[in-house]
Amino acid sequence: MISKRRTVVYYGLRSALVALLMSSMVQAKDPPKSAYPNYPSETPESFVPVTESYDYKSRDVMIAMRDGARLHTIILIPKGAAHAGILLTRTPYNAKELTGHSHSGHLGPILQGYDNATDVIIEDGYIRVIQDVRGKFGSEGDFVMNRPIHGPQNPTPVDDATDTYDTIEWLVKNVPESNGRVGTLGISYDGFEPLMSLVNPHPALKVSVPMNPMVDGWLGDDWFHNGAFRQQYAMPYIYEQAATRDSSEKWWTNYHDEYDQFMNGGAAGELAHRYGMEQLGFWNKVLAHPAYDAFWSEQAVDKVLAAQPLRVPVMLVHSLWDQEDSYGAIAVYAAIKPKDTRGDMVKLVMGPWYHGQEIEEGSALGQIRFGSDTAQYFREQVLRPFLAQYLKDGAPKADLAPVTAFETGTNQWRRLDRWPLVCESGCPNASRRLYLQPGHKLGFDKPTAGNAFSEYVADPAQPVPFRARPIQPIGYDPGQTWEQWLVDDQREASGRTDVLTFTSDPLTAPLKISGKPVVHLVASTSGTDSDWVVKLIDVYPDQVASQPDMGGYQLAVGMDIFRGRYRQGFANPMPIDANRPLAYQFSLPANNHVFLPGHRIMVQVQSSWFPLYDRNPQTFVPNIFYAKSEDYRRATQRIYHSAEQATYIALPVSDN
Repeated sequence: MISKRRTVVYYGLRSALVALLMSSMVQAKDPPKSAYPNYPSETPESFVPVTESYDYKSRDVMIAMRDGARLHTIILIPKGAAHAGILLTRTPYNAKELTGHSHSGHLGPILQGYDNATDVIIEDGYIRVIQDVRGKFGSEGDFVMNRPIHGPQNPTPVDDATDTYDTIEWLVKNVPESNGRVGTLGISYDGFEPLMSLVNPHPALKVSVPMNPMVDGWLGDDWFHNGAFRQQYAMPYIYEQAATRDSSEKWWTNYHDEYDQFMNGGAAGELAHRYGMEQLGFWNKVLAHPAYDAFWSEQAVDKVLAAQPLRVPVMLVHSLWDQEDSYGAIAVYAAIKPKDTRGDMVKLVMGPWYHGQEIEEGSALGQIRFGSDTAQYFREQVLRPFLAQYLKDGAPKADLAPVTAFETGTNQWRRLDRWPLVCESGCPNASRRLYLQPGHKLGFDKPTAGNAFSEYVADPAQPVPFRARPIQPIGYDPGQTWEQWLVDDQREASGRTDVLTFTSDPLTAPLKISGKPVVHLVASTSGTDSDWVVKLIDVYPDQVASQPDMGGYQLAVGMDIFRGRYRQGFANPMPIDANRPLAYQFSLPANNHVFLPGHRIMVQVQSSWFPLYDRNPQTFVPNIFYAKSEDYRRATQRIYHSAEQATYIALPVSDN
C-alpha cells in the first residue's frame, strides 16, 4: 500500500520540499466550496482574506485564469514585509497540505516539516506563494499530466505557461507587500513548472530556478529511458496522480517483493489492465505512443525552450545521482546556454545528490560520504545570492561561476566556465576510449584479437534485479531506500552469470571525467529484440582504512538502458537481425567524478533491469506493452571486443 506521504512526494518532492523551495484530461467535479472556506463567491480580485499569525499572515485565494478557471493559491507573507520579492511554486501535490505541516503561529514550522531548507526562504524574507495546478486539489479545470504548451499537442488556449503568466499578473497587482519582482522555483514536477514560466514570460518574472525538472519523459526522465519503460516507477505514479483530483485513489500491492508482483503481472499493459488504468487518459497516451513520435518530441521541454528567446535568468539544478529525472536539467542547459550571449543569464549547478536532496541534508548518500553538507553549501553559497540578486532591493550581483559542480571522488566544489569540459571528438581535449578487452579486462588500449566476444544467456523468466531483493515499493517513507538505489553496491549483479563484468588494473594516477560518457556497444542477440544495460563503476580498494565498510565497494557513477529496437532511430522501431553483430550508441548520465589511485574501473553489461524497467520479450513485437507470454524467449547475447568490432566507452577525461 502506498502511503499518503508517498503520494504527495512520489517524485522525490518531499512534502516540505515543494513548500520551501519552490493527452490526458481527467474529468472531475470541482471541490465543494466548504472544503476551502475562503473560496470567493465573486471575482477573486475583490476577495483577499487574511489570516494573522505570530510572524506571518496568510491569504487563501482563488485566482482566475484567462479562460475563467480559478486556481487555488496560498500566499504566506512574513510580518513586516513591505517591499519583498515573491517566490512562486506551482504544484500538483496539494498546496494546502504543503503549507500546513504544523499547527504553529510561526512560518518556519508550518513550512519546514522535517527538512533543512528554511535557511533561504525564511531568513531572506520572501513572500511565499504555493498554487495547486489546474485540475488538482483546490483548483478548477482539468488536470493534464505535464500539460503541453498551446500547439499540436494542446489545441486549447491555456497551458502551464499561460496559467503562470496569469498568476503572476494577479500577484503583482494584489499583493501590496511585494516589490513587484517574482521568481519561480520547484523540484521535479514542480521543476517542470518554472520551465513553463519561461515560455512567453510575464515582465515581472525576474528569475527562475528549475531543480531536477521533468523535461523529456521518453528519452531519459520519468516514463522511459531510451525507449525502455520504467514500469515500477511510472505506473503507480500515473495511477495515483491522474485517477482523482485529490490523489486519493491509491496503488496497492499484495506482494512483499515487487519483483514478484511485476513478474506475475506479465507485460506492463496487462498489469495496468488489472488496475483498470485504461480509464486514465494519460495512461492511454503512453500505451499509444511507445516510440519517440511527435507526441513526445513536440512536448519535450528542452526543444520547446530552444525555440524561445532567453529573457529570464535561470539556474538549473542537477543531481548527479538523480533516480527520477537524470536527463532534464542537463538537456535544458544544452538547449538554452547558447542563447546566453552575455554569459550571465544561465547558471548550472551539479551536486552529489539524489532527486531533491539539495534542500535536505547533503553530507552523504547511502554509504557514500562527502565530508561536508553539500546541500547546505548550495543553498547558502549559491542559491541565496542568486535569488537575492534578482528579487531583493539593493542586493549585489552574485559571485557565481557559469557552472558550480561538485567533484565526487575528491569531494570538492569546482567553479567551471563551461559544461561539459570535454567534447566527444574533433577537438584537442576529446574523450578517451575505454575498451572492453578479452579476459574480462578493461583498458585504454584497443584490443588486437580477431573475432573476440563474451557471451551470456538472457532469460526473461529470470530478469536481473535492479537492486537486491526483496525489492521495496518506490517511496520515501521511513525504512524505504528508493532514493539510494543508484549508489547501491553493484556486487549484487557482478556475481550473476547473465551479467558480464570487465575490470581495469588498479589506477596509478587520478582519472577525472567531466561530461557524459558515451557507450559504443557492438553486440549480437539470438533474438529479434533486446535491451542493453551498461554500467560505469568505480571499484574501491579491498581495504579502505577511513571507512572499512567501503572495502571493495562497487559504486556506479553512470548507468543507463537502451532498447535495441530503436538502434536506427527512436521514432522507428525495427527488428534486430538475429546473431549479427550490430553497433549501438547511447549516453550515460552526466558525471563529474575522479577515479582515485588504487581504485579500479569496471563496466557491467546485462539485458534486463527489473522490475524498474519492463522486460524485453527478446522477440520483436509491434508494442511491448501488449506482449504475450509466448513472446518472451531466452536469447544468447554476445558482446564483442575484437580489433574490428570493439566495444568501448568514450570517457570525457579532463585535466582541469
